Amino acid sequence: MNRNFKSGFSNDLNTMIDLKVALGSSESTYISRATAFDCYCLENYPEASTLTKLIVLGWLTLDIRTASMETNRKAAFMRAFGKYQNSLGRDAYVITESYTAGRSIFVPYLFTDEELAALFHEIDTYENPQKPYEPLLLSTYFRLTYTCGLRPNEGRNLKRNDVDLAIGEIRIVNSKWHKSRNVVMSDEMLSLMKSYAAVRDAMFAENEYFFPGPEGDPYTANWIGGKFKRFFALSNPDIPKELLPFVRVYDLRHRFATAVLNRWLDQKVDLTSRLPYLQTYMGHKELSATAYYIHLLPENLVKSAGIDWESMNSLLPEVELWEK
Repeated sequence: MNRNFKSGFSNDLNTMIDLKVALGSSESTYISRATAFDCYCLENYPEASTLTKLIVLGWLTLDIRTASMETNRKAAFMRAFGKYQNSLGRDAYVITESYTAGRSIFVPYLFTDEELAALFHEIDTYENPQKPYEPLLLSTYFRLTYTCGLRPNEGRNLKRNDVDLAIGEIRIVNSKWHKSRNVVMSDEMLSLMKSYAAVRDAMFAENEYFFPGPEGDPYTANWIGGKFKRFFALSNPDIPKELLPFVRVYDLRHRFATAVLNRWLDQKVDLTSRLPYLQTYMGHKELSATAYYIHLLPENLVKSAGIDWESMNSLLPEVELWEK
C-alpha cells in the first residue's frame, strides 16, 4: 500500500508497516509517527534513505514541548524502524532499548530569549511580605543556576565556605559522580551574590549554607521546583496552565549549555576543541554528555555550521537524551 510518503525512507516505511500489519499489528499504531518522520526527513534530509544517529536524535528532539510519553513512543518507533532497515541489509542506527523499556524519555525545554527575560522578570519582581528575605534568595539562586550552568542541587546545597566572593569563584564539592570543580562567576553575577550575601549574613550569621531556608536547612527540591513552575506560569499569562509545557529548574542548565554552543558557532570556533572546556565547567563525566547539547541546537544552525559530523558522532557512542 502506498501511504503517500515522499522522503527517501518512503519505500522502507511502507514495507515495514505492511509487514507489521501482516503480522497482526494495527496500521494506526505506526502511521501517524511514520508520516511525521517522513515529513521531517523530506524537509531536513531529502537525500537520506538510511537511519543515522543525527537523524534519529534530531527527530526525537524536534519538538521540545512534546510530552514525555509521546517522545517515548517516537523512540520505540525509531527503534523498530532501525531494526527493520538492518534486516534489509542497511547499516542503520538503532536507538538503544533503554530509551523505550520501562522509562520515560524527557526532552529538555529550551527557553527562548523572550521567555527567559519574561521568566526572570517574574522572579525579580516577586514579593513576600512575610518572608522579605525569600525573593532575593530566589532571584540569586535561579540566576546562579543559569549563568553558571549548575545542577539545581549544586546551588541548593552550596556551602558558604565554598563561595569566594573576593575572586568570584564557587567550589562545587562532591557533586554527581563524586566530582568537584571550580566555577567562575561573571562580574554581574558576583555583584548580585555579594548583595545577597550581605542580607543573608544579617539573618543567618552562623548558618553553613549559602541559600538557607527558614529553618536553616536548604530549601527542598520540590519547593524550589514549585516556585520555578509558578514563575513560568506567571510569565505566560495568556496560556492556560494545563497547556503550559513542562519545565524544570534543570532546564536553566540546558539553556546555559546551548547558549554557550550558539556563541561558539557564531564565533566560528572549532566545537570539537572547545567541548572539553565546557565538559569541565559543567562537571560532566563523559564528553558525550556535553556533545549531546549540539543535538538541541536549531537544525538550520547546525547545518550551516559546517560541523564534521563523522568526527562529532564518534563522541556520542552511548549518549542519552537527557542528563539525570
